[in-house]
Amino acid sequence: VLAMTVQRDFDAVDAFTVGAVGKPGQRVFYLQARRGGEWVTIKCEKQQVAAIADHLTRLLSDLPAPNDRPVDSAMQFVDSPNSVFILGPVGLGYDRSGDRLLVQLEEVIEVDEDGEPVQDDDERGRVRVHLTRAQAAAFCQHAGIVVAAGRPPCRWCTGPVDPDGHACPRMN
Repeated sequence: VLAMTVQRDFDAVDAFTVGAVGKPGQRVFYLQARRGGEWVTIKCEKQQVAAIADHLTRLLSDLPAPNDRPVDSAMQFVDSPNSVFILGPVGLGYDRSGDRLLVQLEEVIEVDEDGEPVQDDDERGRVRVHLTRAQAAAFCQHAGIVVAAGRPPCRWCTGPVDPDGHACPRMN
């Protein structure tokens, strides 16, 4: 648990990207928002990255196609293992007045044995990122590449195959 709660609102960013550190099967995923020399890195799960990209893709499908595209360097992940928190709930939306997609990333919080939070909700870390349609589209494309770069699926059970193989339930 981090000593300091991070509450950050990026009304504009130079980059919103995803990166994975480690070997396939042992990768750790991170989301990262950057503006100028400031950045925030959030540790997350591969499935969370895929879900965010999937939902953003659906939001984008109802909007006009972007006119521009971020430079490729905007998708580069700045290797920073110092994540501000571990990702919990995610909120996505669209602000028509500003023509921006909103991604709200919230810290996962500990719960007691009854499922009640052990800390106040206002102590939860939050990062809000406002993206142009082009930035959101570039994130979705890049996220697909990063997620797919993991372990290849087994052709029989579709489960992930480690470099040293795997015990396929369909091959027993």
